[in-house]
Amino acid sequence: MKNHRPDWGSYFMEIARIVSMRSTCLRRNVGAVIVKDKRILATGYNGAPSGLKHCLEVSCLREKLKIAPGERHELCRGLHAEQNAIIQAAYHGVSINGADLYCTHLPCSICIKMLINAGIREVYYEEGYPDELSLSLIEESDIVLKRIDRAKTAKPSARRTSPASKGRTKRKTTLRNT
Repeated sequence: MKNHRPDWGSYFMEIARIVSMRSTCLRRNVGAVIVKDKRILATGYNGAPSGLKHCLEVSCLREKLKIAPGERHELCRGLHAEQNAIIQAAYHGVSINGADLYCTHLPCSICIKMLINAGIREVYYEEGYPDELSLSLIEESDIVLKRIDRAKTAKPSARRTSPASKGRTKRKTTLRNT
């Protein structure tokens, strides 16, 4: 009998995809899962703060103002998936220091700053995000960035630089058995 169990990275990324289905953003559905020692500590998706109307109900201010993705993050009523995952962990008193993040998209610069200060070690993501500052902050930090190719989710590729730099990495990282 053939084993069809996904590897750990694929498993957590699929959960991040499912979490993203709760998103109420009109532009992009993002899901995040914070994991430590193969255990899920917190999840988050992008949407308005608890108790407030969602963009689905009141429309998107960023669309109205024609703000490009990756710019003017403060002009959004929603929180990002990574922010909501960090907040969920804090709200429930769960330390995420030394944990990893699985996210459907590359975190923006605001989220990367939060992830650095929260002690996140590695960030796994599938889709890019147009925020050069984010990539610059990652380069300067101790966070290891790994892009997971959805078609090949069994083997994540290590990255320390822009997703556009095809194959060039600043620092080699060894992939641990996720």
